[in-house]
Amino acid sequence: MDVLRIAAFCNGTSGGNPAGVVIEETLPNRTEMQLIAADVGFSETVFAAPKDDGWTVRYYSPESEVPFCGHATIALGAALAMRKGDGLFPLSLSSAEISVEGQRNGDVISAALQSPSTSSISADPTLVDETLNLFGYKLAELDNRIPPAIIRAGATHLVLTLSDRSLLSAMNYELSAGRELMNKAGLNTISLIYAETGQLFHARNPFASGGVFEDPATGAAAAALAGYLRDLDWPHNGVINIVQGEDMGMKSLLRADIPAAAGSSVRVSGTARMM
Repeated sequence: MDVLRIAAFCNGTSGGNPAGVVIEETLPNRTEMQLIAADVGFSETVFAAPKDDGWTVRYYSPESEVPFCGHATIALGAALAMRKGDGLFPLSLSSAEISVEGQRNGDVISAALQSPSTSSISADPTLVDETLNLFGYKLAELDNRIPPAIIRAGATHLVLTLSDRSLLSAMNYELSAGRELMNKAGLNTISLIYAETGQLFHARNPFASGGVFEDPATGAAAAALAGYLRDLDWPHNGVINIVQGEDMGMKSLLRADIPAAAGSSVRVSGTARMM
């Protein structure tokens, strides 16, 4: 079985989040997909098989199935563009219908996904306290312009907004404790962000629920954050840019275009490179 290795949301010819991409005539069974994802060892591997005029898609981390993964979807869009030519590809996930567009321009491959619908609710104060303790942060170090919330766009994240960029750089936690907290709360990742301006954000995304300390680029969390900012009437002017992975030495660039309709799909885009 051929497994492509593609980094999504790159910073030119470097950075990005690696994903495994498997395109077959039929999907392997769940056990096989889990074993392949564990062997690949990236935060996610995406599996795709043709279905009618689109593709059936599933995502696996090294430890579990994931309902939606943005960077792996961008990687899949790049792979489909290389295989099928530029185009818009409908994707049938386990619980949503989305799409990804792939385009080649010389050596540069770009892709843009349309996320599942978005939603947000205020975070339980007990969960916020437990999460602050996990990372060693204090409540007074949060930026309350963007309050703690559970945000969703195909996957579920807790977002905490830090008041200073240095706090983001200092992020650290114990993986086993993070896994326990995320699994208990039903979180795919914890999204730690810093708002440099109304449209420029810095992010780090611990992914202990999938057995990964941190993702250098998280498209699902970017879509969910964009939807939450829309819910807050944040002055995003229709687009936000996110820098992620910088503190890992894997700088990644994500763009989210935000339509006005509450809960509607968010377009998340970036470039990809073969590894």
